[in-house]
Amino acid sequence: MTSYGYCSTAVCLALIALAPSVGRAIAESNSPSSAILSPGSRFSESNGAELFAGICQGCHMPDGRGAAGAGYYPSLVNNKNLEAKAYPVYVVVRGQRAMPPVGSMMSDDQVAEVVNYLRTHFGNQYQDTVTVEDVKLVRP
Repeated sequence: MTSYGYCSTAVCLALIALAPSVGRAIAESNSPSSAILSPGSRFSESNGAELFAGICQGCHMPDGRGAAGAGYYPSLVNNKNLEAKAYPVYVVVRGQRAMPPVGSMMSDDQVAEVVNYLRTHFGNQYQDTVTVEDVKLVRP
C-alpha cells in the first residue's frame, strides 16, 4: 500500500473516533435552548436590536460590516443607502437580489423597529423615524 493509502486510512479512523463527539455537538447546537432564530414562520422579536440579532446579523455580521465569500452581504456601517427611509423598508419587505423578503415574516411594527435600528446604529445617524404607515406603503 502506498503512503497515500495509509494517510486515507488514518483520516478515516480519526473521523470514526471523532464521530460520537461531533454528533453530540450537532445535537446540542440544534436543541431548542440554544436556538437563536424565532421558531415558525413569523419572527417573535419585538425591538430593533433583537430583530437584528435574530435575523440580520447572520449575513450582515454582528458588527454590521457585512461579508463576502459564498455570497456578498453589504456593510450597514455608515451606509448612505439607509438615508432615504423608504429604501431599507422596501428591501426588508420585498427583498432585493440575494436578500430575501424577510419583512413578509414580520409585522409592520417589527419592520419599522429593525429599519429604525439600522438607521441609528453602526455609525448611521438618520433620525427621521420609519413609521408603521411607511411600511404599509410598500407592502404588496
